[in-house]
Amino acid sequence: MKLLRLVPNNTNFDFLRIKVIAFLFSFIILSASFMSLIVNNLNYGIDFNGGILLELRSKKPNSSNINQLREKISTLNAGEVSIQNFGKETDFLVRIQKQEGDQKEQIAMIEKVKSLIEKDYTVRRSEFVGPVVGDELKTAGIYAVSLALISIMIYIWFRFEWQFSIAAILALIHDVLTTVGLFSILKLEFNLATIAAILTTAGYSINDTVVIFDRVRENLRRYKSKTHYFIYNKSINETLSRTVITSVTTLLALFIIFFFGGAVLSDFALAMIWGVIIGTFSSIFVAVSLLTYFNINKGEKVDDRTNVPEYEREN
Repeated sequence: MKLLRLVPNNTNFDFLRIKVIAFLFSFIILSASFMSLIVNNLNYGIDFNGGILLELRSKKPNSSNINQLREKISTLNAGEVSIQNFGKETDFLVRIQKQEGDQKEQIAMIEKVKSLIEKDYTVRRSEFVGPVVGDELKTAGIYAVSLALISIMIYIWFRFEWQFSIAAILALIHDVLTTVGLFSILKLEFNLATIAAILTTAGYSINDTVVIFDRVRENLRRYKSKTHYFIYNKSINETLSRTVITSVTTLLALFIIFFFGGAVLSDFALAMIWGVIIGTFSSIFVAVSLLTYFNINKGEKVDDRTNVPEYEREN
């Protein structure tokens, strides 16, 4: 019985040969991200800006219409209003900007909306986030991402060497910035779920990077007579099958969530999809390529057959 292989055995691709092209690609997407952040900023959701969120379900499935719902709510002069389908065609998410005044005014607006649409819609959920809480959540999100990156850098530093730590953290920053840039370019809502997606993809990316770095460190000690260039390429090729299989299986699940998970999960899934793709790219073409600019000590020589799984040992 033949096994299905996404990547053939004993590949020998020269990944480092195109590192300049890879760096150019990274420079382009990072520049686009920075430009978009300067021009468009981020489309912060209610989590960060504050406002009112209502989840509605139509009592008349055959006559539910998003345009009619928008016209009704517009009569309240509530300011900026965003309405979108939520999962089923009969479900809607209504976002209303923060009303002038304190919490009483926000509650009053919620009650106005309820009384206006109660004949045709059931209010399944209503929330209000104040601007103070929104600012606190925004600050907490920045701290969470920063602390995660610093912790990862320290972990890599102790597990490998400082050169590996710098390469890994630069690759991670590359992943985080391009993911944030994607949301700015597409003007997608940036909320707490997006922060969770960024942290998740950072963990995914560093796990992939650590696997490759582990093989690099092992091969540096096994192949004393070989150049660093040869060792880095060999390490990527030896872990390529694992990298591709993990990425493909993860993407299959994420695409299902993106297409069938509804409006609430679609942005989260998109951030994860981009994170997996760019994380895989950065692990191979950014993190390892950056190692070529350091003079890493090969350490003490070990037997080629030492600490190598039985199925990978050379005859």
